[in-house]
Amino acid sequence: MAHFSWKNQSDSTLRIKTFLAQRGVSHRMFAIIKRGGGQVLLNHRPVRTLDDVEPGDLVEVKMPAEKSNAIVAASDLPIKILYEDENWLVVDKVAGVTSVPGKADRETTMVNRVKGYLISEGAEDLVPHVVTRLDRFTSGVALLAKHRFAHGLLDKQLQTHTVDKRYYAIVDGIVPDDHGFIDAPIGRMDNDFIRREVRADGRPSQTEYWVVNRMPNQTLVKVQLHTGRTHQIRVHFKYIGHPLIGDEIYGGPMDRGIERQALHAYWLEFYDPFSEIKRHIQSPLPEDLKQILTDNSTEDMVSKS
Repeated sequence: MAHFSWKNQSDSTLRIKTFLAQRGVSHRMFAIIKRGGGQVLLNHRPVRTLDDVEPGDLVEVKMPAEKSNAIVAASDLPIKILYEDENWLVVDKVAGVTSVPGKADRETTMVNRVKGYLISEGAEDLVPHVVTRLDRFTSGVALLAKHRFAHGLLDKQLQTHTVDKRYYAIVDGIVPDDHGFIDAPIGRMDNDFIRREVRADGRPSQTEYWVVNRMPNQTLVKVQLHTGRTHQIRVHFKYIGHPLIGDEIYGGPMDRGIERQALHAYWLEFYDPFSEIKRHIQSPLPEDLKQILTDNSTEDMVSKS
């Protein structure tokens, strides 16, 4: 059972729900705790909804454990862990592995593998919460929360775009500007469940990029997402006339030595509300992207950027 505690450091007296809401415990989460076998304690005693938190009081929350369910199978296939503590698990996802179970794969996805790992570690909470999801053929840093409270807190950061996600991409052609900002709304293509496009009735979408190196017929760019739309980087670079190499569904060239979109999530930074510090995690370039850069003598530039 996950356990959290806070002391009222202010000079104000607050209702218990208000005090907890300021720390990310929503009304819905409060109800889950109370009805699901968890506890809320005030100075080590059970609280009532109308209780006040006086200055100096200690509030503790014990979250009910999230047990395994049969819907999500556990897999013993390997995962590479970049960072882990009692609240977070950061995985280096390989290209070709789907993030979450779906029609195409219900047994070997990243979530299935993480669940298997949690079981092997004897964890009480066995429901992996995906915070940052990557496309199947995108590699790199993926953040998961180990319990629903952590997930709820990071969801707020995602909504305010304060989770910093950065990527390396190799795009077709020569990108002329050293720095660019693509601000173009993205929506689903008509009569197409998978593909997206820039369209007037789409959702606001912003992508910033910096050119790292120009090669004879392609460009290595560093990308920062300011919104989190499905296929955002792939759609935006197609929109400006430079689709990612290896990106078959968005018109990228398929003859450049890579059979998936050349996109790698190399950097993630977020504010950890439990430790009250910023955490940043990096993932090294995978071998298929390394090979392209080595062939074009740009790998050193990536390591220095």
